[in-house]
Order: sequence, then C-alpha cells, then structure tokens
Amino acid sequence: MATAGDTVEKDRQEAVLQVEDLRVYYDTPAGPVKAVDGVSFALRPGERMGLIGESGSGKTTMATAIMRLIRPPGRIAGGRVLLGKRDLLAMGEIELRQARLKEIALVPQAAMNSLNPVMRVGRQIADAIAAHDPRLSRSELRSRALASLDQVGLPAVVADRYPHQLSGGMKQRAAMAIAISMGPRVIVADEPTSALDVVVQRQVMLTLGRVQEGLHAAVILIGHDMGLIAQFADVIGVLYAGRLVEHGDIDEILDEPKHPYTRLLIDSLPNLDAKKELRGIPGLPPPLLNLPDSCPFHPRCPFAFDRCRIETPALQTITPNRRVACHLYPTRSGLPSLATKTNGAASEESAVSTNPTEAMP
Repeated sequence: MATAGDTVEKDRQEAVLQVEDLRVYYDTPAGPVKAVDGVSFALRPGERMGLIGESGSGKTTMATAIMRLIRPPGRIAGGRVLLGKRDLLAMGEIELRQARLKEIALVPQAAMNSLNPVMRVGRQIADAIAAHDPRLSRSELRSRALASLDQVGLPAVVADRYPHQLSGGMKQRAAMAIAISMGPRVIVADEPTSALDVVVQRQVMLTLGRVQEGLHAAVILIGHDMGLIAQFADVIGVLYAGRLVEHGDIDEILDEPKHPYTRLLIDSLPNLDAKKELRGIPGLPPPLLNLPDSCPFHPRCPFAFDRCRIETPALQTITPNRRVACHLYPTRSGLPSLATKTNGAASEESAVSTNPTEAMP
C-alpha cells in the first residue's frame, strides 16, 4: 500500500518543475524581509496549480523568483528551482535566456507594462522567437507570430497594431501569445485577469486553458480570487506570510480545508447554492520583517492555542495528497467548528477539540 511519502517521491520523479526550499529576501536597513520563506512543491506535466493568498503573501515574488527575475534589493537567498533535472537558479545567463520562453514562460500581471509601447505587437512576438532561432527569415518570423496570435484567439490584424490600440483583454492575450510562442513546458501566469471585468476575465482564462491543453504544458496560476482559482486549477497551494500553509487537490481542499486560513478564505466567498454567513478574516497579514518563532497566522486564527504562540508549524503530509502547516495535526483529522468561538476568539480547549475524548495536541 502506497504511503504519503511514496506519493510525494513519485510526484518529484514525474515533475516537470520542482521548487525546493525557495527563499527570497528583500534587504532593508532594518534587516531582511522574508517575502518567500522555505516554499517547496512539485508540478507535473499538464497539471494546473493555483497559488493563492492575500496581498503581500509572496505570490508575485514567487513567480519572479521561479523565472529568476528578482532584482535588488531582492535576492534569492536559498533553494532550487528544477526544470526537469536542471536548476534554473544555477544556470548561466546564456543558458537561462534559452530556457525562458522555450521551456518556461511568464504571463505577466500588467500586460500594458510588459509590452513595448513603441513596437507593434507582431514585431514583439517575432523578436522573442528570433532570440531563440535567429536563422528564421522575416517571413517565417511573421508567420510564426501570426500563428501565436491565432492560438490565443486574436486576428492577424493585431500584429500591426501598437499595444495602446488594444483593449485590456486583447493586451493580455497578446502578452500570452509572446509567452507561448516557443511552446514552453511550464507557464507561470501572474494574476493574468487583474483589472479586467468579469466577462473579459472568463475569456482570458478560457484562452489560457485552451492553450495549456494544446501544448500539454504545466501552469502555475497566481491570484487572490479563490473562485477563479477553483474553476481553473487541479491543485492549489495557499501562501501566507511567505510560507506555504496548505497544498493539495483543489476538490479536496474546497470540500474540507485543513488549515484555518484556507477555511476563512473559502468562507469569505458567496455561495449561490445556499445562504450562509460571510466571514471576513480579522486583522491584517503580519509584517515580514523579523517574524517571531510562532505560527504567523495565530493572531488572526480562531483555533489558536498556546503552542501556536511559541513554535512555527512545519509543513507536514497528513494524507497522500495533502500537506498542511498547522499544530492541530496530526492529532486531529480536521478543523473544529467555528461555532466554538467565544467573544470572537476560540479558547484553547474549544478551539482544539470539540470532543472531550479527543486528545489535545
């Protein structure tokens, strides 16, 4: 019978991308700000992974670190990003330039800021292709650029337009056309629908899904909209204060979240099937400078108890497809009911166990 450890090892062997103990710090006069602090996960070919968390949780820093685009005062302080068997963080500049677009590509958050405002869209796509295959003629480059536009559902006339002549959704799909122009194995999409209305969001996500299936590429979708992530992803990673606090199959997490932060994120979503109380998450995310040795979520957690205030929980595998960083496990099998709260916060006894026969952590 396969154990949880066997499943993790199998995922690593099959992975197209492995992030291992990644740490990204921003140096300040007061000390390093730990924007990403020891994050690890594996991504298999064709898999869709969502990374979600509040603003400041480390999502965009994670995306730029995976692409090795961190700039001072930021620095990659440790870890590995394995693309197959090669470490992106150890590559030379020439090898890295060849890996980008061809093997791993970024769909940036703000398309207008990522596109060159004084170059036509077709020229920008052609330049990206020519950087990898300079032997192609101008006609071949244009043909490849038009094919990339067609893949994302844009007509050929877009190739001769400047970015400011396109709508928000068209700009985002133009940026996507550049990202997929070399048929990458991994696509990192950093909030590709931000600042778009819901109709255009749907068009962009359908396009991303169609392109991903055509390439059989793995996708990391970064966002803070749990509903959007839930509709697209196969697996989900929840980030809080630069750390991965829960990781697993999307359906399992939506049905039974194991981390209190994940539960509160899901509870903040409206439900069209039945009426329910919408709960906001009290307080604010902690500053990432000099975090204490404790659970960073404990000041906001309705289930916090004494151990949470003095010890940082490790990310542990509790089932073959679920990892959680919470002191409630492995003693418990799931979260207590939020109904056990008293005066807005749970007592240690009621938060940890609603069953008197159940052992406390």
